[in-house]
Amino acid sequence: MSSEQTSVPDTAAADGTRPRRLTYAATLAGLEGVALFVGGLWVLVLGIAGAPDDRQQAVTLGITLAVLALLPLLAARGLLLRRGWSRGPAVITQMMALPVGLNMLKSGGLAVPVGIVLAVVAVTALVLLINRETTQALNIKGPGRAE
Repeated sequence: MSSEQTSVPDTAAADGTRPRRLTYAATLAGLEGVALFVGGLWVLVLGIAGAPDDRQQAVTLGITLAVLALLPLLAARGLLLRRGWSRGPAVITQMMALPVGLNMLKSGGLAVPVGIVLAVVAVTALVLLINRETTQALNIKGPGRAE
């Protein structure tokens, strides 16, 4: 038995096209980034124009959310351009979104459906990101497989 493994080439990665799963993962990451940015701007505007309990805290939260939106937005762009580095930030974003979504389920009110959507999106994106087709399209090799 040879130490070399023969594998069937991925036609999507071989001909230079982007697999649909990679496009879907990038879309989900991009939507999360846009939602974070819009939420941050909304909190910022309410903090400045409204009457929050603590104006400084509201403004800080709004700015923080808007800046945090850069992570999934950059990851989405990298995924669309098939950059291997982009999977890490995309996975980190999903790993942070999942507990947030699950905690929203305990809150009650409008947070419950939002938490369900966030948790479903995070799990779906994680499945898409760790898929073999996505890994091959991003040219990510496993440990001990560097050539």
